[in-house]
Amino acid sequence: MVEVLIVGCGDLGGAIASQLVKFGVQTIGLRRSPRKLDGVTIIQADVTQAASLAPLKIIQPKIVIYCVAANGQTDAQYKAQYVDGLRQVLATQSENSNLKHVFFVSSTRVYGSSPEQHTDALLDETDVAIPADFGGKRLLEAEGLLKCLACNNTVLRLSGIYGLGRLRMIMLAQSPENWPLKNSWTNRIHRDDAAAFIVFLAMKALVAPVVSGNVVTRSCYIVTDSKPVPQYEVLNWIADQSHVSAIDQINPPIECGKRLSNKAMLATGFTLQYPDYQTGYQALLLGLSTR
Repeated sequence: MVEVLIVGCGDLGGAIASQLVKFGVQTIGLRRSPRKLDGVTIIQADVTQAASLAPLKIIQPKIVIYCVAANGQTDAQYKAQYVDGLRQVLATQSENSNLKHVFFVSSTRVYGSSPEQHTDALLDETDVAIPADFGGKRLLEAEGLLKCLACNNTVLRLSGIYGLGRLRMIMLAQSPENWPLKNSWTNRIHRDDAAAFIVFLAMKALVAPVVSGNVVTRSCYIVTDSKPVPQYEVLNWIADQSHVSAIDQINPPIECGKRLSNKAMLATGFTLQYPDYQTGYQALLLGLSTR
């Protein structure tokens, strides 16, 4: 019996799959490309094309992890990937009596950076999400689809993901002339920590009895590290570590953004490998220097 189906087996989904395989979990990954992944059965399909999802109807996994990425920054693309895609995947599992849990990988983009949520106070899962753009609105719409499920489900709101292959901040730090005019609060999570936390919850969902209030029946987690910081602090630090002449260590006033709490995530007993930007980016920079 298939234990976990990962829909969207790309960078993050592939990391989740690889970790599950190490635990001996039978895992199937769905992705648009036919590229193989060690130990994982790959189904080539597209969540925006309902007909291509037909093979999922005969798969009866215990857990579904929906982990797609929009292939562009338009409202239509977000709707297709996150809303319509999730709806079509869930439809293939409507007769799956083995399904115990659905995890939807969302984003802290649902909180927006509107005046209502631009605050120095820490926001957590109890704060109402107020999206400021089409992306946040579509993600919140997709989250709402889980409310109709008969099985347990959890929304995972990931902050900005970084890691090997996600080097935007490092590249930006090394070009001070391109730094943003405004300073803002930023929140981030290392790709490996994001994958590890999802695996942590999935493993508990596979073996734990359904008990109200336990870590796997919680409906939402903010997945972020323990240190929200101003963007200019990160840029200055990376520039210094990279021996780049920054803009004289300027730290403009913080004008926008939000600070997010990971208290609920840490309360599960999960431990971050990279609890702040310095440990995460230091490891990245070291890895890049030895390549």
